[in-house]
Amino acid sequence: MENNCIFCKIINNEIPCFKIAEDENFLAIIDISQLVEGHTIVIPKKHFETFTDVDDVDDYFEFATKVARHFKKDLGYKFVDIFVLGRGVPHAHIHLIPHNDDNPEWKEALSKIGSMQDDQSRRKSSEEYKRISDKFAMSN
Repeated sequence: MENNCIFCKIINNEIPCFKIAEDENFLAIIDISQLVEGHTIVIPKKHFETFTDVDDVDDYFEFATKVARHFKKDLGYKFVDIFVLGRGVPHAHIHLIPHNDDNPEWKEALSKIGSMQDDQSRRKSSEEYKRISDKFAMSN
């Protein structure tokens, strides 16, 4: 546990939360900053700063997928968007956003992301994309 980590404090029952699911390694809780109703955060019980630090990252994403499938199958949501973002809290966390593509707040948030993609000034030349892909390519 990190001393000032809010998620570690939640895991250790020092701060209350609203649990959605839990197993021995992971916890899914309602996010206190609801983008849409049901906005959930999935966290490992062991402290890791980012998702890439999580020892059992496959199990982590499997648990998050289990929760997302529950939202779809049992609660009837058409979509469960997922994003791994949040350097404001240095404890790995996955956001799950259940929706039916009809929530105005989520549509507004998505439109901002979409406008970033549509911003032609962000587009590069083929040569620049080739340079970038070569720089970030994984070796075999």
